[in-house]
Amino acid sequence: MDGPLRIGIAGALGRMGRAIAATLEGRPDAAVTLGFDAPGTEGQPWLAATLGGPQDAASCDVVIDFTTPAASVALAQAAAARAGPALVIGSTGWGETEDMQIWSAAKAIPIVKSGNFSLGVNVLAGLVQQAAQRLSAQDWDVEVFEAHHRRKVDAPSGTALMLGEAAARGRQTELAAVQVRARDGITGPRPAGAIGFSVMRGGGIVGEHSVTFAAEEETLTFSHSARDRSLFARGAVAAALWVAGKPPGLYDMMDVLGFRD
Repeated sequence: MDGPLRIGIAGALGRMGRAIAATLEGRPDAAVTLGFDAPGTEGQPWLAATLGGPQDAASCDVVIDFTTPAASVALAQAAAARAGPALVIGSTGWGETEDMQIWSAAKAIPIVKSGNFSLGVNVLAGLVQQAAQRLSAQDWDVEVFEAHHRRKVDAPSGTALMLGEAAARGRQTELAAVQVRARDGITGPRPAGAIGFSVMRGGGIVGEHSVTFAAEEETLTFSHSARDRSLFARGAVAAALWVAGKPPGLYDMMDVLGFRD
């Protein structure tokens, strides 16, 4: 490719949009060529230019999208209809229908979709899967804990669900069949093989995640702490550089990091 990669930012006015723009500043291999946000923001001052709209995405090689599942689906369907650009999607709070729509769009364009773009978190997911393969579901209970700032609107977080999926893969089962997302009242004994989720919301917590394997005699805990959103922005930019020119398909950070090579 001649010149730097042309990157668009969907959700440009949000915290992640601003972090991605800052991460790209001064890079020789990639540059921001478009920013857009919610309808009605077109023409607002942004960086050294003004905000555009999703209809302008055809001018980009890759769009990095941290918005909402509905907005991400609309963007992906429009990109698939014109065979580009490639997408990096970090939106969270997905439903089954929206997931299927992204799968359909990925038949026409390359898409990297992840609940978390942190290198550390994705290594953590690999370790959780390996531990789940080796620790019996009859003897070891799995609990995923996550904490985020008070403004986060979905729970469990996309990262927590990603970690739960990793544990389920390790045990060769579907997360939907074994997950326990809430406990209240007289719940009875914990079912063998259940993967539980515990959630905290408060203050300005960027992101805390841990996965505990608990047996009668011992516990094993893997954990990750996010200190600054720039780590997610760096991962998203790395994904954008990786996905440019890839064949159509739905990828995740395990692909970007080469864990599936």
